[in-house]
Amino acid sequence: MSELFDAVDALLASRATLPPPAERKRLRAAHGLTIDEVATALKVRRATMSGWESGKTEPRPPERDAYARLLEKLAELYPAPADDTVVAAPVQDVAIPVELTPAPTPAAEVRAPDAPVAARTTSTTRKKAPPANAPADMTDPRFENGPLAVVDVEDGQVLAYCTGGLVLDVPAKSVPALIDWTLSEAKLGAPKLSGPGKPADPLLVLTEAALERYGLPVSLTEEERLAGRLPEGHKVVKQLVRAEWKLTKRGFGPWARIYRPAKGSDRQCVQLCIPSWQALDTRHWGEAGRLPSAELARVLGTYASRVMTPRGSTAVTGLELMTALHPATRASEPDADGKRHSEHNPGSLGADPVDCAPCEAPDGHPLLADLPRFHLRGPGEKLFEEAYDWARPFTDADYQRRHLVGLDVNMAFAAGANGLVVGLGAPTRVNTPVFDPKLPGSWLVDLSHVDLSRVKAGKDKWVELDGALLPSPFTPKGDRPEGPAWYATPTVAYAVELGYDVAPIEAYVRHDNGRYLDGWYNRLRDAYLATMADLGVGADLAPADFLTAMDGYRSRDPELAIVVSAIKATVKGGLGKLRERPRGEGWKPGQPWRALSRPTWRPDIRAAVISRTRINLHRKIVKHAAFTGQYPVAVLSDCVVYAVDGESPMNFLPYREGKPLPGGFKLGINPGLVKHEGTQSVLWGEGVREQFDAPELNLARYIKDGTVTNVDNGE
Repeated sequence: MSELFDAVDALLASRATLPPPAERKRLRAAHGLTIDEVATALKVRRATMSGWESGKTEPRPPERDAYARLLEKLAELYPAPADDTVVAAPVQDVAIPVELTPAPTPAAEVRAPDAPVAARTTSTTRKKAPPANAPADMTDPRFENGPLAVVDVEDGQVLAYCTGGLVLDVPAKSVPALIDWTLSEAKLGAPKLSGPGKPADPLLVLTEAALERYGLPVSLTEEERLAGRLPEGHKVVKQLVRAEWKLTKRGFGPWARIYRPAKGSDRQCVQLCIPSWQALDTRHWGEAGRLPSAELARVLGTYASRVMTPRGSTAVTGLELMTALHPATRASEPDADGKRHSEHNPGSLGADPVDCAPCEAPDGHPLLADLPRFHLRGPGEKLFEEAYDWARPFTDADYQRRHLVGLDVNMAFAAGANGLVVGLGAPTRVNTPVFDPKLPGSWLVDLSHVDLSRVKAGKDKWVELDGALLPSPFTPKGDRPEGPAWYATPTVAYAVELGYDVAPIEAYVRHDNGRYLDGWYNRLRDAYLATMADLGVGADLAPADFLTAMDGYRSRDPELAIVVSAIKATVKGGLGKLRERPRGEGWKPGQPWRALSRPTWRPDIRAAVISRTRINLHRKIVKHAAFTGQYPVAVLSDCVVYAVDGESPMNFLPYREGKPLPGGFKLGINPGLVKHEGTQSVLWGEGVREQFDAPELNLARYIKDGTVTNVDNGE
């Protein structure tokens, strides 16, 4: 009988009553919880949690029961105000009324975008209903107007276009006054991304009209562009100094940070983004800098809500996201006097930089200052983990095929970071170590004996392959190693996986380690998947449907397509920043450069991610070759090209009853899965190689649209 009662209780729980979406959001915000914190507690993705709060989706058991319990307890702590009637509304098509409430001051007046300036006669705050695909609400009342605003001038009035269609009137007459208004009245910013972290500072994007209004140049002179900033004698810089505002070391440039020293937890900092000064790199942001103000606010606001408020270039933001998710310090438990102190935050890289191993140091690093001036380090002295750039000549079998089909791995480097154990502290040097695949580090080992013509495919199973048609997994150019060389842990572990013994000569290992990049990966993955879903490419599509959905997806919403490009650039740029090189400033080889002072200058982490990404791709190539007998003709970073008969990936990927080859290539939008990069004819490929007299020209570089550029001696 008890089992029957348990079954009945489960049925009742599975229909647990939930408050309407707006109330769910209010209760979470009232307790100071972020979406990420609740999602982690309920063991769901952030995007799932956002869907529950927006009303786009509804939770199902067992998460529904736990979520209902959380909301019930929060409702007991934070009952709805007596004058607020919470009415259950349908999940879809919820009408959002225009709210009219007294404004704090006339200076903070807000108007709908279509309201004429001359018609404002009352001091009110008007919030316009957000349009479709508007970024999620920041929920914190301190930041109720969103993370950022695009400042423009219309009919002589300065306006701030915020996310969700909101427009604020800006009373400020100077840049110092604009900063004061932003911090005191604009209610811009974003909540912290982790418990020990800090809220994001508000971002103001200044249009050309706003620059002219505030006495700033619409474009920088050549001298200013090279310096990356306005001269200290510029009148606006002097205004800021007189108002006791400070600028960071990068000065008043395309991404200026204006601040006063923090007092306790009270931060006073505003960041400026100036598109006409090339703040938004067209390689990553497309034509975003030329969009009308409302549209630009939507693009940057969507990125800010799903990734983080931009802190500079996508590369800078990618690196800052790592720190925001894993701050170096946290508040300690109260001491005997009840005071808290700053202490190391476990799982972070710490507050102080650490030296890399000599083999991990790029050329010119201070650790290499004693080397002869023109010494060229070889594989036995230098860790060289880079992405693939490999190609081979066509075989007779290739010539019998009609097409070249390219596959591109989605978010390949993000997938390489997922679950990866990396070093958190300084390296320890070990002689003749026993290889440990769980220990991150750099290993000097000879892998020249690994024979790709016979590799292990299971516990006691070996497969025979044509090793001459495969790139080596151990070098970026795909050449077989000729002797001892330095490798990151994932590369050496793959040699063991293929069935070969390894005997390291030396190693620099990191006993203090962890999965530092997991949160970073999850955040960027969710941002990518959510934005692609908005563009009509869902994560659960069947292979054929996925290819159809990907066809022309960018044209469905060009603004969201810009966000997708920026998210991808954030991944690659953030990882690149882990080994940032000198950027002028009079640097000479052997001298330290600015990036070395960062705890996040970690070339070993970058190497480990690239190593794992390259190995992940090679593993798929081997699985595909063993099952189909097909070998790639070119591999470039995350793109691989095959000579096949059909024009579509569906013509040669081995799907059985809709299921892909285990461990092989799988079509889909999730990171690590593949999409169709492009198709050209074999005749096109041979013609290009003949034209440039380059039988091993990497056709993966041009497979997307067939346009061939920057060819130099086959490179």
